[in-house]
Amino acid sequence: MDINKLETPVVLVDLERLDRNLRRAADSAKSAGVKLRPHFKTHKSVAIAKKQIEYGACGMTVAKIGEAEILARAGIRDILIAFPIVGETKLHRVAELIKSGVAITLSVDSVEVARGISQLGESLGTAIPLYVDVNTGLNRCGHEPGAETAELVKRIAELKGISVQGLMTHGGHSYGQATEEGLKQVAAEEVGGLLRSKELLEQAGIHVPEISVGSTPTSKYIALQHGATETRPGAYVYGDGVQLSTSIIGKDELAMTVMTTVVSTPRDGTVIVDGGSKTFSSDVNPHRPGYGIWKDNAEVYLERLSEEHGIVRVPPGMSFAIGDKLEFIPNHCCTVSNLHNELQGVRYGQAAEVIHVDARGQIR
Repeated sequence: MDINKLETPVVLVDLERLDRNLRRAADSAKSAGVKLRPHFKTHKSVAIAKKQIEYGACGMTVAKIGEAEILARAGIRDILIAFPIVGETKLHRVAELIKSGVAITLSVDSVEVARGISQLGESLGTAIPLYVDVNTGLNRCGHEPGAETAELVKRIAELKGISVQGLMTHGGHSYGQATEEGLKQVAAEEVGGLLRSKELLEQAGIHVPEISVGSTPTSKYIALQHGATETRPGAYVYGDGVQLSTSIIGKDELAMTVMTTVVSTPRDGTVIVDGGSKTFSSDVNPHRPGYGIWKDNAEVYLERLSEEHGIVRVPPGMSFAIGDKLEFIPNHCCTVSNLHNELQGVRYGQAAEVIHVDARGQIR
């Protein structure tokens, strides 16, 4: 079926570009001698995860236990849960994954969280591998690199039932950079902070084998991140407007668009399309206004969103008619995926296959 005959709104995924993106990241990691452990939260698709494994990924990264459970049922057996696990119910679910034979690595940034995992490990008669999260500029989870992180790891390493296997960070603030020089600086700081911490730990007799860095923008420079052993990009699979705005990707890497239909032309300079915040998400782009740009002209953009309506800014001298189909590049591909049960795979302008978003809504 020609994609213009599809009912809208519909998320389109260019399958050729998707495949190139998967292969390119796998080849880049392999060339750098670094393990690829991509983040499942972007696509939440078992089929894409299996393709990533096929192309060389060592395992998967997830944000939630529910995502890990879906991957485990699909036969993927090496999973990093890159989120603090707090509470008896969640620890029980992790225990079930471990008992089923899945190699689970957990992440912590506090002794309190590590203590709960320690008790779980002791009850299972095993040492659960841990990554300790480090703040290298995003200012989310993690303590400061160097002495602060080293002291934390020393305290965690005293606990039974765990084994500190790595230091990890996420350079998500790289999306705020507008130049290649800025991106390279964030990439250097990302790995540099982990290596400073590792050096102090080695001096204290604590060996930490894994140095795990994240974020799609910094993964582009993995060959320059000397000392990293693992990279965890996610959004590279589809690409999006933020990546395009900063030239992290070119248009040939942009695999995701959202096709909408013009349903109203109420006034000059404005048209209404049938996709709002429940289609695009309300994530903003730090580099340009609105919630998505028309793929053929960035001056046409989603200026405002309500739940079902997209209010599109149209520049002078340009007009659209009711019934026109407009494809928009969303700001953030990860949140778009989680809003839809299915995405429409496309080859050469034809609807080809459906991509199931298997872990949609897995927020626990």
